[in-house]
Amino acid sequence: MARRTVEAVYRAESRRVLATLIRLLGDFDRAEEALHEALRAALEDWPASGVPSNPRAWLVSTGRFKAVDALRKGARLELGEVPERAAAPFDEADLDEASVVDDQLRLIFTCCHPALTHEAQVALTLREVCGLATEEIAHAFLTPVATLAQRIVRAKAKIKADKLPYEVPPREQLPERLDAVLRVIYLVFNEGYAASSGRALLRGELSEEAIRLGRLLYELLPEPEVEGLLALMLLNESRRAARVCGSGDLVLIGEQDRSLWDRTLIEEGCRRVEHALRSRRFGAYSLQAAIAAVHAEAEVSADTDWAQIVGLYDLLLRFEPTAVVELNRAAAIAMLDGPASGLALIDALLARGALESYHLAHSARADMHRRLGNVAQARAAYQRALELTEQEPERRFLERRLREL
Repeated sequence: MARRTVEAVYRAESRRVLATLIRLLGDFDRAEEALHEALRAALEDWPASGVPSNPRAWLVSTGRFKAVDALRKGARLELGEVPERAAAPFDEADLDEASVVDDQLRLIFTCCHPALTHEAQVALTLREVCGLATEEIAHAFLTPVATLAQRIVRAKAKIKADKLPYEVPPREQLPERLDAVLRVIYLVFNEGYAASSGRALLRGELSEEAIRLGRLLYELLPEPEVEGLLALMLLNESRRAARVCGSGDLVLIGEQDRSLWDRTLIEEGCRRVEHALRSRRFGAYSLQAAIAAVHAEAEVSADTDWAQIVGLYDLLLRFEPTAVVELNRAAAIAMLDGPASGLALIDALLARGALESYHLAHSARADMHRRLGNVAQARAAYQRALELTEQEPERRFLERRLREL
């Protein structure tokens, strides 16, 4: 019974306890070791003494004590290496809900510090904030475990060596720093929603973890664009069950069984994006969520308001003037004004060279030619897309299109 209680507390509280221990001990590795020592102590003590009234505070206090004791006893360590905040008198009152929330927010921003590479930010966030094992992260991003482990080790070493502050940045730096955090969360979601390569299109554990992280971030920092990102993830996730058929093959949005869409997620996503837009302080994520909401509100594909979607893409281009957004806008224009209009825009994009190696650009171009009856051009474009994609369900989809032609 006590073991099950400890396991339940670990699942519920371990990331919060770790965030606080990192603040107190000033070191990721010491904090992780302290957390494990505290859990071992709980397994030994709780069966006899009972579960404490505040398990989280007990684990923090015990982990901190064991870490400081180990530092003081270490033959090669000087007393001065014990962080001042770790050696200071400990008061459980310092572990109220607000302080724990602050610790989690500090940890997220530390893992996404701009001094770290983007790859390191993603790996460290998944490891320290989300609690995923190194092997899980390596598998998700098709990276050798040793490479991923070294990436995490180097990131921790840089945080320590450069004395990167464990803090939420000052308000004047918040927009720039928040962008990095949101980008990391959305990258994790996208890898779960549409894996970049491998046998499966979906990796549900990653998209679910990104949504959990988005909820946590909005709870900690209720900014409009944080809510916009959360809305976008919820609306995209609502279609997960319909995005692949029984054999695991890709199903395009226009052909999906909309009865499989999760209406609860759609309702929450629409409510959140409306709230974000009303703030007048929205950005690119909120606008992408608004586009997803227009899709979600159409009961059948034919009811989709393509004029509204094109208008939203026009606005999105002001916030995010990228070739990928232009490509998505071209696809929407093709649905509104016909494939010839979309094809002209896509050909112009490819002529600029920005999307020459992007398989979805060639796939979209192929679809325009297919709809126009240009079989030879469609086959050539589908073949080029096939050469560029590493995602097996997408490859099977492209191969099926080629057979149909």
